[in-house]
Amino acid sequence: MLRPNREKQQSYELVSIEDLVPADHMLRKIDKYIDFTFINEKVRPLYCEDNGRPAVDPVVLFKMIFLGYFYSIRSERQLEKEIQTNLAYRWFLGFGLTDRIPDHSTISWNRRTRFKDTTIFQDIFDEIVLQAISHRMVGGRVLISDSTHVKANANKHKYTRQQVEENTKAYLEELNAAVEADRRANGKKPLKPREEVNEDKEVKVSTTDPDSGYMVREGKPEGFFYLDHRTVDAKYNLITDVFVTPGNVHDSVPYLDRLDRQAERFGFKVEAVALDSGYLTAPICNGLEKRKIFGVIAHRRFHPTQGLYHKHEFKYDAERNLYVCPQGQELPYKTTDREGYRHYASDPKQCAACPMLDKCTRSRNHRKVVTRHVWEGSKERVRLNRLSKSGKKLYRKRKETIERSFADAKQLHGFRYCRLRGLRNATEQALMTATVQNMKKIALHLERKVIQG
Repeated sequence: MLRPNREKQQSYELVSIEDLVPADHMLRKIDKYIDFTFINEKVRPLYCEDNGRPAVDPVVLFKMIFLGYFYSIRSERQLEKEIQTNLAYRWFLGFGLTDRIPDHSTISWNRRTRFKDTTIFQDIFDEIVLQAISHRMVGGRVLISDSTHVKANANKHKYTRQQVEENTKAYLEELNAAVEADRRANGKKPLKPREEVNEDKEVKVSTTDPDSGYMVREGKPEGFFYLDHRTVDAKYNLITDVFVTPGNVHDSVPYLDRLDRQAERFGFKVEAVALDSGYLTAPICNGLEKRKIFGVIAHRRFHPTQGLYHKHEFKYDAERNLYVCPQGQELPYKTTDREGYRHYASDPKQCAACPMLDKCTRSRNHRKVVTRHVWEGSKERVRLNRLSKSGKKLYRKRKETIERSFADAKQLHGFRYCRLRGLRNATEQALMTATVQNMKKIALHLERKVIQG
């Protein structure tokens, strides 16, 4: 016999929202192990003490934001609706079954006005990292970094071409000092002071999101993107740093500054790092060596001119400061240029009579020139690190740590696309996504410890 169930829905029942949320729900673990009390202190300077309407509790406001990132709810309007109907969300925010949910415009207003041009999202991310450190989940000894592209909220066909000034390299002063020292050691005169010339380049600038950068990379989609430069700790794969740049900024540009920022902010004593091939540059290798950090960086594949000797076939003699070609001719030192490259040149008379000239150089004056950066020694030592037993073991951790971190962010937390436009909003999304990922790891780890006794 069939009976309709609708009559039961019309009856009144005395229930507790506490009993309706499953005991093993993720939000219960988050609420149990994550301390949110610091939020009030962080935002207190942004609120007026004695004027205006009563504000929504900042902890509740940020918990609503966290829910959007926990469950990949991209729309704040949709987030309000989900909270209205989801008992677990109401419980997490401290609302009863009949309590009115804050309007979605409250979140957007605070983002656009109260939190604009503040460091509140960075501060919250840092505080969660500090909680992980207090639980001994972050070692700060081995860090793994990489970047991932996040599609900007912009049409790649709508842009203008503009001339923009190229970024001045952060290590330029250090490089100039190294060049002058190298020239002095080799008996060369100091270079004349460099004239201040602003070098411009033409780039595509989006008309809908001018902060984004047009990215063109082999094997990657082409269009307007942002790059999330992320660092994770190798101990439990906690995210320790997030930094967002336009998509046309090279991975290596912000790396050393962000490494120093982590050491200063969290007191890390970094002993080793693992990086992708995009970071294999002389300045980064030199910077790691100066900081006494064991660097493991993937090999970068070069495509030399077909039919010519590769550079590695020319042997470098450090004691005599020269190169020896595959046929035994010496290429002595000539000079060091402003970019930090030493030039080693062969004797054209000997080269003209060499039977292997066609495999060595195609220059009209029959002179072979080999260049070597003043920091090339650091780069070579980093290459040896990669080939060592510990280096191979460390580099294999990338796929288990940083790659998995990016995959979880995109698959589970809606980080494939930017929700809003502008570098500030993209940075907020990256920081909040990383924050909820860290919260989940902390809660699950501590819950596992309790169960295991």
